[in-house]
Amino acid sequence: MAGFRMHVGTSTVLGGGYAGVLAAGYGVPTETAVLCGAMCGFSGMLPDLDSDYGVPLRETMAFAAATIPMLLVGRFQSLALSHDAMVLVAVGMYLAIRFGATRLIRRFTVHRGMFHSIPAMLIFGGLAFLLSGTSPIEIRFFKAGGVMGGFFSHLLLDEIYAVEWKHGRWRFKSSFGTAIKFWGDDLWSNFSTYAKLGIVAMMILGEPSVMEQIEARNPQVASQLNQLHELRDRVGSMEPGTLGQLGAEAARATAHAFHQLAPSNETQAPNVANRENIAPNGPPSNMAGPNGFGQPNSWQWPTDASPYNTPNALPRMNGASPYGPAAGGLDTARRPRGGPPQ
Repeated sequence: MAGFRMHVGTSTVLGGGYAGVLAAGYGVPTETAVLCGAMCGFSGMLPDLDSDYGVPLRETMAFAAATIPMLLVGRFQSLALSHDAMVLVAVGMYLAIRFGATRLIRRFTVHRGMFHSIPAMLIFGGLAFLLSGTSPIEIRFFKAGGVMGGFFSHLLLDEIYAVEWKHGRWRFKSSFGTAIKFWGDDLWSNFSTYAKLGIVAMMILGEPSVMEQIEARNPQVASQLNQLHELRDRVGSMEPGTLGQLGAEAARATAHAFHQLAPSNETQAPNVANRENIAPNGPPSNMAGPNGFGQPNSWQWPTDASPYNTPNALPRMNGASPYGPAAGGLDTARRPRGGPPQ
C-alpha cells in the first residue's frame, strides 16, 4: 500500500503538470492555474479521510477548514454580507469542519470503504464545482477536474501497490480491487454514497450557469429539466386542495393538444355536412352533385302543402302505421302499401 508521502508527492507532481497545461494550453490566468494545481495536489489525501486518527485525516481536515471559507468569499459577497459577518461565518465554518465533520468521519467510516470509490471521487469533484460558484463555468470545471484528478491518482496508486512480485511470480494482495470500485460490501454505505451523489448532481443542475450551457448545447434536454424544476416548485408550494386544480389544468392542456390534432372541416368525409353552411330548413348550400341524402340536386325540402306522391316527397311516419294510408301509399323504402316486407 502506498504511503502518505507517496500519495501527496504523486498528486502534487500531477497538480504541477495540470497547472502548466491550463496556463499554457488553455490560456487560464497563472494564479487560477496554480490554484487548480494546488487543489489537485491536496486531493491526493482525500480518499484517506477514513483512516481514523491517521495523519491524512488530521491534515486534510485542517487544510479544508482553512481553504473552504476562502473559496466561498464570492458567495458571501453575492449575499451582501458585511466584512465582519464574513469573518464570523468563516470562523464558524472552520470550527464545524475542523472538529464537527472530523468527528463524524471518524465515527461513521471504515478504512477502504466507500471513500475509496469512483462515486466518492465524483462527489468531491461536484463539491469543488459548487464551492467555486462565482467563477466562470470553465474555471469551475477546471477546479473540479483538478480535485478529481488528484483523487483518482490516490485510487490508482492503491491498486498498483496491491500487486507485488513475490516468490518469483506476481500476486494480488487482499486489498486489490478495494480502491477503484463503484460499490462496496456494505449496503447502507452504498446507498448513502449514491444518495449524496444524487444530491450534489441536483444542486449542480440547479446552477443557472450550468443550465445556460445545457441550453446552448442541447435545448431539448434543458427544456425537460426546466419543466421538472417548475413541477417540483409547484408541488412544493402547493396548498391543500390545489391538487385538483393542477389536475384540471393538466386535463385542459391534454384536451387542447387533442383538439390541435383533430382533422379540420376540409379533411372530413364528403358525406359529412358542414354545420356552418346548413340552413335551418334546407340541405347544405355548398353541396354539388348527389348529396348526402341520395337525392338529386333539384330536390327540395317538402312542405305541409306538398302532395306526397311527387318525386320530391318524403314518406310520412305520423300515421297509425308506417304502412297505412297516412304514409302516402309508400313505406320508408318506397314499397307499395300492403304490409311489411316478407
